[in-house]
Amino acid sequence: MIQLNTVAKHYSEAVHIGPVSLELPRGGITALVGPNGAGKSTLLTMIGRLLGIDEGTITVGGADVSTTKSKDLAKILSILRQENHFVSRLTVRQLVAFGRFPHSHGHLNAQDEDIITRYINFLGLDSIETRYLDQLSGGQRQRAYVAMVLCQETDYILLDEPLNNLDIARSVEMMKLLRRAAEEFKRTIVIVLHDINFAARYATRIVALKDGTVAYQGTPEEIMTDQVLTDVFDTPVHVITTEDGPLASYF
Repeated sequence: MIQLNTVAKHYSEAVHIGPVSLELPRGGITALVGPNGAGKSTLLTMIGRLLGIDEGTITVGGADVSTTKSKDLAKILSILRQENHFVSRLTVRQLVAFGRFPHSHGHLNAQDEDIITRYINFLGLDSIETRYLDQLSGGQRQRAYVAMVLCQETDYILLDEPLNNLDIARSVEMMKLLRRAAEEFKRTIVIVLHDINFAARYATRIVALKDGTVAYQGTPEEIMTDQVLTDVFDTPVHVITTEDGPLASYF
């Protein structure tokens, strides 16, 4: 479980996040949604300890994010940011192998190699594992980064807008893979998404943020209503019931 207790981040008197108190259960995919500036990425990076908190406490799997040693936290929690600055002349396999560092400390053994191969195959990267990152399409590169995070084999995974720069087909492919990862590997995935329809289709839980606080939280069915989405996004939204589930129309 991920627990946030009155967590706040203050940038100025006018700009701040929180206080946020929130419990995210283990398992499945939790999508953080909301308008630009709502605090989605800030909240995620605070959970991942890439950004310090000014007030409150955050625990992940019972470990206090602020006080747990980095080497121990890296075996519980992994995070993929929007911006990734890896050397472009790394191969796909070399990039994915970075996910084993908290366990191998740079000395890969046969078990590590098997785990690396498992996630390369899972993400469908086996045919390009020897190619360099600068030789990949945006979708291929994003799958390689996700494979690296999965290779860390943490119970909790944080992903900040992993669908950025992906077309519709690649976005669908990525969300299907993440849903499979949550189910097959029993991972708890927290993901920042801009598209509410992707959240409704693939997440098991949605947390809607607005003005730096949690406005609503619940199942996709509970969040996907005209009233809730219109309030969250400050624009008229009509939810249509389809055979594939609720669909938000906002044109």
